[in-house]
Amino acid sequence: MAPVLNSSRRQLSRRPLSLRQQEVLQLAVRHYVDTMEPVGSKTLVQRFGLPASPATVRSAMGALEQRGLLTQPHTSAGRIPSQRGYRLYVDELLPAPGAAAQQLARELTNLSLQWAALDDLLAQLGRRLADLTGLLSLITRPQPVQPRPRLQALRLVPSGDRLLVFLVEDSAAAHSLNLRMPLHAGDDIASLEGWVAEQLRHGRIDWACLPPQLGDSGTILRQGLTSHQQSRRSDAAGAVAMGLAGLLAQPEFSQTATLRPLVELVEGAPQQVLQQGGVWIGAEHPNQALHQCAVVQADYHCGDGGVGQVALVGPMRMAYATARAAVQSVALTLSRLLS
Repeated sequence: MAPVLNSSRRQLSRRPLSLRQQEVLQLAVRHYVDTMEPVGSKTLVQRFGLPASPATVRSAMGALEQRGLLTQPHTSAGRIPSQRGYRLYVDELLPAPGAAAQQLARELTNLSLQWAALDDLLAQLGRRLADLTGLLSLITRPQPVQPRPRLQALRLVPSGDRLLVFLVEDSAAAHSLNLRMPLHAGDDIASLEGWVAEQLRHGRIDWACLPPQLGDSGTILRQGLTSHQQSRRSDAAGAVAMGLAGLLAQPEFSQTATLRPLVELVEGAPQQVLQQGGVWIGAEHPNQALHQCAVVQADYHCGDGGVGQVALVGPMRMAYATARAAVQSVALTLSRLLS
């Protein structure tokens, strides 16, 4: 019997919503975004003046619940949108953006590039975005499309108990590291430099092939190079985040344990917040720290080919039409100013 039930549910989920069901889902989302309270059929009819009886609306809500678009948090409670309900709402039922988003678009149309630094511009726009929506705004610095130059040569120079490492990546990029040299490793430095040079002639350093006698000095060098690469990625891929206070005011994030993973992710690895696609809802996002959140984002482009992202992060219970319109307005403005 179970396979028959599962087949029936799959067929039910593929069937288009009726106009009444679409209207009820739209209004249920709107009510929950405004109040964070489950809603019943009588409230929907009274609040929004639906030209239908509570019984008719109750039937539509039951059909939406069967399809997994609404859910009932408690047996005697009304219904709230599910993650699937929000997804269908965003994909098919999103209304036109409200007056606030339209006002933002008009403001940004007249914005000119008058800041001395890119971060000043990103901070100004991020703050405006957060103020408008009450959500956390995140704007990444533009990243070059071209891959970063690879390491071409390396020189190791012992200096007392330190090891100076000179890195050459291309004709215009050279860097140096200052590492603590392992005890008794001075005699290994020349051999380690020769081994690295041979590795680079083949295109990359294969640390799995490191000779055992070079293990101590090789480990220190590997750690230094890894730290250098991570630091460069962090510097380039940083982001300007605004509006943490807005998130703190959201009931979904009233508990520190709920908010902490999100804050740590935004501060430590903002690029992991941003994925391909415009809207991520709940567990659709690959990072578990965002499974109770929604992320609305858009790309912006620079004249040199660089690409950055503008995003809003908040609870799944957000005003998606306003959030998407605002994010797109800021992205278009950055593309205009930086092209």
